[in-house]
Amino acid sequence: MRIQKFMAKCGVASRRKSEELIRQGLVEVNGQVITEPGLKIDPDKDLVKVNNKKIKLESKKVYIMLNKPLGYVTSLKDEKNRRVVTDLIDGVRERIYPVGRLDIDTTGLLLLTNDGDLTYRLTHPSNEVVKRYIAVVEGVPNKRELESFRQGLLIDGKKTAKAYIKILRSFEDESILDIRIHEGRNRQVRKMCEAINHPVKKLKRVAIGELELGDLHVGNWRFLTEEEIAYLKSL
Repeated sequence: MRIQKFMAKCGVASRRKSEELIRQGLVEVNGQVITEPGLKIDPDKDLVKVNNKKIKLESKKVYIMLNKPLGYVTSLKDEKNRRVVTDLIDGVRERIYPVGRLDIDTTGLLLLTNDGDLTYRLTHPSNEVVKRYIAVVEGVPNKRELESFRQGLLIDGKKTAKAYIKILRSFEDESILDIRIHEGRNRQVRKMCEAINHPVKKLKRVAIGELELGDLHVGNWRFLTEEEIAYLKSL
């Protein structure tokens, strides 16, 4: 098994994040620091440490939905000592990590798990899992701006995929938008709204695929149901 996949299965982080940890020299295999992802290991024989802590496969898989509040970072640790989303999860002994990320100033639906395979499926661009957001933006987009958003915009030198956007309500100086994308680029929704000259004032993720936030209160979390887990694994 490749080392980054083993780390993901152990609940250390997603495969991509595990690769970052490897490149940072934070991973040891049998006492030897490795810095290149891709090394194959035997989970039953090799001793793997991350940050000097031994890791092992979690026998119990955990799947959690959190309604992320403002001011929390979507990571396990933060070099600036900001609050992290796992601080909100009490009573779970398994080592879980976020699936993808939400910006510190974005609220809403965030999944956490120790299932590396599921994380990989949900975050890999080829699977095109739709994420739905409700955004409050400055001003009211016109037809031309809405259409350019739908067709894709040039963000950081690369055009985004086609997206869904609809005005839910409009006021004199702001509007509420329903936005749906299947990519996961850094601050993508905010950058797309800026590109059509309507900066985001508030942003909340309300659904991932058919999985909806519903009436889960801000800062609260719950375990996914068996039906929800089966749905995610079917994607």
